[in-house]
Parts: sequence; structure tokens; C-alpha cells
Amino acid sequence: MNEDRKTLEQRAQMTDIERLRHSASHVLATAILKIWPEAQFAAGPPVENGFYYDVDLPHRISPDDFEKIEAEMKKEIKANHPFEKMEVSRDEALELGKKGRLAALSDRGQPSKFKIDIIENIPANEKISLYRNGDFIDLCAGPHVMRTGNVGAFKLTSVASAYYKGDEKNPQLQRVYGAAFKTKRELDDYFAMLEEGKKRDHRKLGRELEIYIIDDDVGPGLPMWLPRGGAIIDELEKLARETEFAAGYQRVRTPNLARARLYEISGHLPYYAESMFPPMELREQLDSTPQQLNDSTKYYLKAMNCPHHHKLFAAIPRSYRDLPLRLAEYGFCHRYEQSGELFGLMRVRSMQMNDAHIYMTPEQFESEFNAVNEMYLNYFKLFGLDKYLMRFSTHDPSKLGQKFVDEPELWKQTEEMTRNVLKNSGINYVEVPNEAAFYGPKIDVQVWSVIGREFSIATNQVDFAQPRRFNLVYKDKDNTEKTPLCIHRAPLGTHERFIGFLIEHYAGNFPLWLSPEQVRILTIGDDAKLIDYSMSILNELRGHQVRAEIDKSTDQINGKIQRAEQMKVHTMFVIGKRDMDAGAVSVRVHGKGNLGAKPCAEAIADILSSIKERRA
Repeated sequence: MNEDRKTLEQRAQMTDIERLRHSASHVLATAILKIWPEAQFAAGPPVENGFYYDVDLPHRISPDDFEKIEAEMKKEIKANHPFEKMEVSRDEALELGKKGRLAALSDRGQPSKFKIDIIENIPANEKISLYRNGDFIDLCAGPHVMRTGNVGAFKLTSVASAYYKGDEKNPQLQRVYGAAFKTKRELDDYFAMLEEGKKRDHRKLGRELEIYIIDDDVGPGLPMWLPRGGAIIDELEKLARETEFAAGYQRVRTPNLARARLYEISGHLPYYAESMFPPMELREQLDSTPQQLNDSTKYYLKAMNCPHHHKLFAAIPRSYRDLPLRLAEYGFCHRYEQSGELFGLMRVRSMQMNDAHIYMTPEQFESEFNAVNEMYLNYFKLFGLDKYLMRFSTHDPSKLGQKFVDEPELWKQTEEMTRNVLKNSGINYVEVPNEAAFYGPKIDVQVWSVIGREFSIATNQVDFAQPRRFNLVYKDKDNTEKTPLCIHRAPLGTHERFIGFLIEHYAGNFPLWLSPEQVRILTIGDDAKLIDYSMSILNELRGHQVRAEIDKSTDQINGKIQRAEQMKVHTMFVIGKRDMDAGAVSVRVHGKGNLGAKPCAEAIADILSSIKERRA
């Protein structure tokens, strides 16, 4: 909790909407106290799209209580009380806490236990302040809107359980969530987006469209791809292979496990150990004599590809003429995500990553980093991603040797290099402290789907530490050995997260080139000649590697169309006797309906050119 606590400077930089949402949490607490005066409160920050407040209360709050809580909130907003800031000494704050006056409407018989704990953990040199709105006084550093009447449009959304300070050893509290916006229209738009999001939920569509499954006997967080999901993976890998080949990448393959020593050299042990699966202990022969065994050796499932790629760099003597060297792999990785954090395809334990590592001289850094960013932008255009943001994550100097490798000068140098490239390229980015990789600064790519949902799908990381740890060198022009810089990049992220995003982005209506089933042939009737004609079209399509099927059922044509529409088949060739006699097909496209009859050769040519060009 202390690590996540915002400084006074960070609080002062709150946006207007964050101030509004922070103020809404105080209004929520006021309303709860009007109904349940014994309620004890912990933290109530603004969050994306709204706010929450953690409350300790014998009564179990449920959505059935929301209407009466909202009614009290509206009374507080209508009263239009000012938010008054009061600076107090630590002793004064503690005294109020002992009286139960903090996060309360009046003195109470019970002390404000969570507020007292928070006061005791406030840094000694930090000023302590309270905020009052009406009778409610809360320990709070602010800031807030001017008056409760400025809170705007809100709605309570859910209630969940949360441990105090996120520690399961602490009391379990009730976390009441709400949404808040400046206007009712913005609030209505948000809930409309949520409703659309439910329809597009990749877990729901992934099951309905037979893309992937997660089976209890296999294990949580370990998705398995059905043939339709495998088709999407094949297309994404083909896209990556073509794009990377054109950009001078070379493809490699590495095993899915390695000795612990590899990850000790890289620094992932101990920095990353909690995110790795527990080790396997094997006894290995020292030589050909079976009786001679060494001590047990630990092996880990691969959680990242980079150490293996560094070994590939080191396997062959390198010259400056060989650089930049770009090694790419769609490598399998396994990470031990906590069970409570697993979520469909978005948080998994098994993933296949669009990974690559670029080894370069310092002089090549800017052009290589820019080239990676340009690759991102080209992918965004292809998938119709108009809104995106690069999060430039830097280190915290106070955590060198703990969370980050202890190389202060290299941190300063590489962060400045990355910052300059971002500025010079004009790419939209924000700088975020204390979120770098342990070995260097990184870019996390945030994208928004067509309905405005935000996803983190890709990364671009600078690494100054691992090449040195692996003793990677190249011979420079003056015949001296130099250590290369390294960029870790994954423009398409993992298959799991990226396909989860695409399912929701497209609502399962994939463009033709990416569609699991590109064409389905639907016959009107089962005349032998008609079937033969349809099969000849099917064979021609499949001969061109088009994912085409034929509905051989005896159902009426409306039933066949309905089934194809339910599975979001991109294109349907409806074929009756008239079409056969004319050497044509009637074309239907999912979401667009009947496009009319076309000569068979023309319809197939359209399909092939659309796939080749990867049209939207």
C-alpha cells in the first residue's frame, strides 16, 4: 500500500475528472454513514471511469442497497456543500481518529481504526490534511472539486471484497464501486459501451465461435486452440513472418525450458522468480558412467525468450558488420500468474509471444527503435486501431539493486536515448515512473478497440544489462570488443492477448483474410449436378489455400444461412440451379447481406485479392 500511495505532488497533478471522481467517493462515504453510522472506512481513490471506497460494515452491502445509497448521495450533491481543506498536526489527526471523528459524521464510540493506521504510516515530513463536506470529515490529501454539487453524473455499479492494503493477513473489507462523469450523456455512453462490451466479451464469443477452450483437467490459464483459433494463429504468424522478413529479421527456435543457471545469469532469478513456475529438479549424469551422478539440477519452464536468444548471439563470433542482428521467434512461454488474476485470454499461464531481440551498436539505436515503432504503426493501420498510446516506463533511483539492476549511469543514458527518440519521432506517449523492466526502460503499447475499451497488447524494451551479464561482444572497427545494446520487442504481443483483443475489437466479425472460416458454400437443394458444381468451386478455393467449407446438410437454405451467420462466416456462396446454369454464385457477406450473383471466376478472384491484400 505504501508503495502505491501517491505523493502530494502526484495528487496535485490530478486531472479535473479524477478530482470529480475522488470527490464522489467522499459523497459515497457520507451517504453510507447516513444509513449505517457505524461504518468504518479505509481508502477511497478515483479509478478509471469512476471511484470506490473500502468500508468495514457488519451489514453486507448488495446491489439491492444501491438505490437508497444513491438517494442519500443525491441529497448531499443537492446540498452543494463546499469541500473545505483543513491542515492539522499529526497529534491533532490522531486525536480525532481516537474519537472516531475521521471518515465520520460526528464523534463516535469507536476509533477510526483504518485512518489511525494510515496516519501512522504517513512520512514524518509530509503535511497532514482533512477535508470536510457538510458533517463528513475525512483524512485526505485531496484534491477535490469546489463543492459537492460539482460531482456530476454517477451510478453505483458493484460491490466486491478487498483485503485492507491488499494483504490477506488484514481484515477483509467491502469495496463499493461507482462510475462518475461530468455529464449524464457521458455516463450513459459509458454504460452503453459496457453493454456492447458484454456482447463482444472474448470469453463468450471465443466459446460460441469455437476459437479456444480452457479445460479444468488441463489447468487454469492454459488455453487450447480449436481449429478455428488455430487458423487465426496461422494468419498472424504469416503476417509476422512476412513483415519481419522484409525488415531483415532472422527466425530462430529455442526450447521451452532451461537450467536455473541461465536465468541466474540473465537476472530473472531472483528479480522475476515469483512470476515463474516452480523449478523441476533432475539428476543428471556427469559422464557416460551411470553410477556417477552430480547433484540435482533445477530446470525452469521458459518464462521469457531473451536469455535463449542471447545464447544464440554468443554462439558465433560477431563483428560490427553483422549488426544490427535481429532474431525473431514466436516462442512459447509459461508464467505463474496468480489464480485470481487469470482472465480468459488476457491473463494466462501459457502464451506464445511475437518476440524478437535486436542487437546493435549505440549509433544504430535510434534508427532501430524508430523502425520498431513504425512496425507498430503499420500493424495499427492494418487492424484499424485509430487510438493508441505509448507508455514510456522509467526506473526509480531509490530501488536500484532491488527492483532494478544497480547501474545508475546506464539507466540515465538509455532513458535519455529512448526519450529523445520518442520526442523526435512525434509519437504520442506518456512517461510513467517506476514501471521499467528490471534491465532497462520500456515502452508498453496501449490501444483502444472500436468501442473504446483499453488494452495493453505489446512492448518495446531497451536492455543495457543482459548483454553484459551474458558477456555478449562484437568486434568493432578498431578490432576492440564492445558490448551491444539490445531491444526486446513484441509488436503483436502474445497470440492469447492479441486474439482476445481482436475478438472484442471485431466482435468476432473478422476481416476476410483473418476469418477462421473464409467462405462457406450453401447449396439450394441436393441435386447431384449441383453438388458436383459446388464441390468444384470448393476444391478451387481450397487449392488456393482459402479456408472454405460446404454445408452438405439437407436443411432449407434459410437454415443454412442462419447457421453460417451465427458462426460469423465471412462470405457465403449461395448456389442454386440458376447459378449453376450461369456459371455463377450468389454472394452473401456477414453483416452486409446479399450482394447479388457474380460469375464464379470473378467471385473467386475477389476473394483471393482481398485475402492477399489483407483488406479490412
